[in-house]
Amino acid sequence: MQHDEVAERVRQVIRDAGVSQREFARRMVIDPSKLSRSLGGTRRFTTAELARVADIADVDAGWLLGAHAGHGAAPSQQAEAPPSVARRPRRARNAGAAGQPAADSGRPLQIVRQTVRLIAEHGFHSVRVADIAEACGTSTAAIHYHFPGRDELLEAAARWCMDEDTARRAARTADTDHAGDELRLLIELQTPYTAQQRRQWSVWLDLWAEAARSTAVGELHVEYYRQWRATVAEVVRRGIAQQVFRPVDPEAAALSLTALIDGLASQVLATTPGEPGTSAGDMHGALLRYVDATLTAG
Repeated sequence: MQHDEVAERVRQVIRDAGVSQREFARRMVIDPSKLSRSLGGTRRFTTAELARVADIADVDAGWLLGAHAGHGAAPSQQAEAPPSVARRPRRARNAGAAGQPAADSGRPLQIVRQTVRLIAEHGFHSVRVADIAEACGTSTAAIHYHFPGRDELLEAAARWCMDEDTARRAARTADTDHAGDELRLLIELQTPYTAQQRRQWSVWLDLWAEAARSTAVGELHVEYYRQWRATVAEVVRRGIAQQVFRPVDPEAAALSLTALIDGLASQVLATTPGEPGTSAGDMHGALLRYVDATLTAG
């Protein structure tokens, strides 16, 4: 019953946004079929997905969850708003009702972002809920209000990283028609040249280790790699059609290339920038040479 109510609130958000369900799924950076199943009741929304819905629509995540239906906009704002918006409280800027955390300082997306930053800096098992609360300027109660345990936090952090990575790739390659150029751009985007890219890869390495022990994170890992390899395979397939790549098996080529990217990135992360070892430039060059040797048409 509670899941049905959450799904109905998300439907209301989509209706208020005035876009199609497919377009809203694109904004959430999830497969449209997943959104459809969640709205239909055959799949539950994850905490990270609801955080993204709240962030996109600027609504209170607690309202989406049905945790505090009367909590949100001031009475005067509710009176002036259309009925659909009046049922859809905005994120509160002050402390909520008695016994509930402030929505702004403890909102799910902020918690997830700070969790990702701390994991990158210290590793997941060194990050305490108290550290996350301090980084967010809120209380541990506010963290547990949205994420009952560390497993939920890790799953949300993993999904956020996956969504951000997918969105960044899509944005950077949107105007690229030449498959060869697109594949080289994907390789560049996966090479940890900057401090931010190194932090992102540090989180990935931590999540891989957790995926071997956690069913929930393991499922996310499988899902992400299915999507990532499908992206690479599609680029290879288009390159074959454009005659810039050899007639190879696209899925096999994607598996080999993504595995090589992962292995080289782990070597780069193990090397202090400027010290002997595998540099980001070494990784980038090796990947381009691999593409030229195995894929590029002669």
